[in-house]
Amino acid sequence: EKRGKRQVLIRPSSKVIIKFLEIMPKNGYIGEFEEIDDHRAGKIVVNLNGRLNKTGVISPRFDISSHDSEKWVAKLLPSRQFGFIVLTTSHGIMTHADARRKHTGGKILGFFF
Repeated sequence: EKRGKRQVLIRPSSKVIIKFLEIMPKNGYIGEFEEIDDHRAGKIVVNLNGRLNKTGVISPRFDISSHDSEKWVAKLLPSRQFGFIVLTTSHGIMTHADARRKHTGGKILGFFF
């Protein structure tokens, strides 16, 4: 986005990447995205809208409990007002705010702000 691009190509595609990307338009960080099946690993074309500053993946996937999420928010995000940490939980892939509402923990996948 900083380079002024309107679209970006992500390859290879995976179910986890698609679920991660499905969270981002719900919060207004990207436009829609399109999956391209090339009979190999697949590609994803993402339309950007200028709100995304940084996105990253946390490796290894640390365990996080429902009351532990505040520590990780302070560690990964620049401010408590914006940005999301994406978790994989037993209820599916969701943001840290949704996980706190459902009182569930999980493993950290990544973040975006």
